[in-house]
Amino acid sequence: MNEELSLNPTPADRLANLKQLTMITYILYALSFFTGLTGIIAIIINYVKREETEGTIYASHFTWQIRTFWWSLLWAVLGIALLIVGIGFVVLAVDTVWVIYRLVKGILNWNDNKPMPV
Repeated sequence: MNEELSLNPTPADRLANLKQLTMITYILYALSFFTGLTGIIAIIINYVKREETEGTIYASHFTWQIRTFWWSLLWAVLGIALLIVGIGFVVLAVDTVWVIYRLVKGILNWNDNKPMPV
């Protein structure tokens, strides 16, 4: 009964939590192909928790995810605008392949405990 309850996680617990959160955001980004809304949830998580990842390999994953989101959004908007002239489908297809590549590369590096090349 005299045991102290520690509110601060150990460094190992902190890293485990960040690793799990990083995978959750990758999953949310992948699900955004079907729902859209989960990508917005993921980018919010990235920005809210970004400071906690500083000094860990997961900081590079968060930067990777944030950049993937914003660049993909930019190319999607451009692709939609270019649908009028008929080349928007190509831009949207390339954007989709690029996002899939970045998600797969991120998940593989996550699985191997490697940082992302940002």
